[in-house]
Amino acid sequence: MKKNIVLTLVIALFLIACTKKEAGYTLPELSDVVIYQINPRVFAPENSFNALVPHLDSIKELGCNILWFMPIYEIGEVDTKNSPYCVKDYKSVNPEFGTMDAFKNLIALCHQKGMGVIVDWVPNHTAWDNPWIVNKEWYTQDSLGNIIYPADTDWTDVADLNFDNQEMRLAMIDAMKFWVNEVGVDGFRCDAVDYVPADFLKQCVDSLRAIPDKKLLMLAEGTRKDHFDSGFDLNYAWGFAHQMRQVYLQKEPASTLFAANTEEYEGIPAGKLKLRFTTNHDEAAKHAPIVEWVNMRGSMSAYATILFFPGVPMIYGSQEVGYPNDINFFKHIEMDWTANPDLWKEYQQLLKIHNTNEGLRKGELKPVIDDNNVLLFERITDKDTYTLAINVRDSVVTVTLPEEIYNKQYINLFNGENQRLNESLTLQPFEYLILK
Repeated sequence: MKKNIVLTLVIALFLIACTKKEAGYTLPELSDVVIYQINPRVFAPENSFNALVPHLDSIKELGCNILWFMPIYEIGEVDTKNSPYCVKDYKSVNPEFGTMDAFKNLIALCHQKGMGVIVDWVPNHTAWDNPWIVNKEWYTQDSLGNIIYPADTDWTDVADLNFDNQEMRLAMIDAMKFWVNEVGVDGFRCDAVDYVPADFLKQCVDSLRAIPDKKLLMLAEGTRKDHFDSGFDLNYAWGFAHQMRQVYLQKEPASTLFAANTEEYEGIPAGKLKLRFTTNHDEAAKHAPIVEWVNMRGSMSAYATILFFPGVPMIYGSQEVGYPNDINFFKHIEMDWTANPDLWKEYQQLLKIHNTNEGLRKGELKPVIDDNNVLLFERITDKDTYTLAINVRDSVVTVTLPEEIYNKQYINLFNGENQRLNESLTLQPFEYLILK
């Protein structure tokens, strides 16, 4: 009897310790966040939540600390395109991916490994067979009283929500609170919020942030600067991404990226950041990142660019293994997670440099030269100065350096070797240097 009592106490104490460990998880500071976007359909044709478990250590070792799951909700069946952004039930999970318990277990494992979990939220529209559809006034209607799909889009598989309706707003907020309070997520990536009124976004974010003892990460998929007034931590750097494409296609000078960065941050409250990426599910649906950025070396040059400009960097699950084709996220795509190990290692090395050098995340950005082919800039703090040179061309380029840059002793953070710069610097195609 005593042995049973002791065993029961040991198990109880173990469970309490585990609970405290998970409950003790808190999100990293915004400037320390590195996001890994998960499209469950590249991990398994079914039961993706369980299939993801063996990948968690690899994601952590890569250098990521936040997992963003694309929508995991039950998908509508009326006029369906099998899009995860066509939500049939805001409080359920897609059985294709597994069960709610499996997802909760996945969150607990992530927390134990020091990684947070945010989920994609689709506030602008629902599936046509979502139970909300019986409340016709919750949806936008045409002049004849017919519910319509979102205007100026081809999203015919979804019904547009009416944010003039206060009951719908409260139901939306209630569903989001469910995922925080009952499931344990650490925030949301909110889809297509440029279509959603700012006053609702503020009402929503204020309500979520009022949840006791829960720090949340809120990411807006959009570019409106009022997202930050509504309480979001960051939104998309679409302008920078589009300008970077022009640069790598040799249609614009490299130095135009400094202006693009300045424009994106103008008027943004201090402490708020932009999401930096070279690809995501929308972009990868059109072309693989190694194609987008000319070739594999170009994709790494582009990633070094987004990683060391001010912002929160992201990796779309698959780019680290150099998947060579577009990814249709409406269906399962078979992925070889062992492909291109050298590429994976390079991403890991870059993120390690980013994660272990605070000045590369928080230092002031100072352009050094105005050049067509090379980004040369510094990230400066009170303690350290980092000098970065990135060749954005698929050719050897040489640039003349200003006197304040050359004839100094640097440490090359990528290989750990001492390095001295001369009056001119020659870079191989898409080569980059990270010096301290």
